[in-house]
Amino acid sequence: MSTPSEPHPRTGQPVGRPVQNTAPAPRPGPVTLKGNYGHLEKLGAQHTADLWKAFAGHDNIWTYISTDGPFAGEPEFANFLAKRAAASDPYAYAVIDRSGCAVGYLTLMRIEPAMRVIEVGHVLYSPLLQRTQLGTETQYLLARYVFETLGYRRYEWKCDALNAASRRAALRYGFVYEGTFRQYMIAKGRNRDNAWFSMLDSEWPARKYNFERWLDPDNFGPDGRQKLSLAEMNAAKTSRQS
Repeated sequence: MSTPSEPHPRTGQPVGRPVQNTAPAPRPGPVTLKGNYGHLEKLGAQHTADLWKAFAGHDNIWTYISTDGPFAGEPEFANFLAKRAAASDPYAYAVIDRSGCAVGYLTLMRIEPAMRVIEVGHVLYSPLLQRTQLGTETQYLLARYVFETLGYRRYEWKCDALNAASRRAALRYGFVYEGTFRQYMIAKGRNRDNAWFSMLDSEWPARKYNFERWLDPDNFGPDGRQKLSLAEMNAAKTSRQS
């Protein structure tokens, strides 16, 4: 996909098109983002017990988190979660299911208001959240908040290049693969190459439409199986844009 450009008014060299709104975007805040299958709210100490119960015994969910986990016990986890909840970047939200239990969390991070760029990261989905409507709705709610409420231009997803599940998820949600940064960091004493994905504000209307089609209760049969595939809808749209 080529980058939109225009001739420089004096030199004629190709330059990027003017950005209409160059004011800094707002930073994320303690909002509640409500959906049909659950909601997001600011992460806090009140979520510790639920999250420990949901995460305990599932060390594999921490494998590709670059600096944290797994934890030996709830006190150690509680100390970590308190620091995560207090941070302004990453800014963390708990994922709450219909019963009112916290079943995962994720953050908005590497927040650059002046450039209107933000990343979703530290995505921790417990088995209770994985492969559920709420898991997908979580990404829809946060992306809608980023683009429509905060007004960011670029929404990023980055992951360990070896994390196949995260790479598949990024594409399924409608992010576009941009490349891999080799030897990007040392994570828990090991080399980590980072795969980069992004979604732009110009792409959001089509992604939003696909999210909403997929999340519609009519998209699921009596057995709970989907009728329309979100991955296929977004793959089709991306191929037409390229």
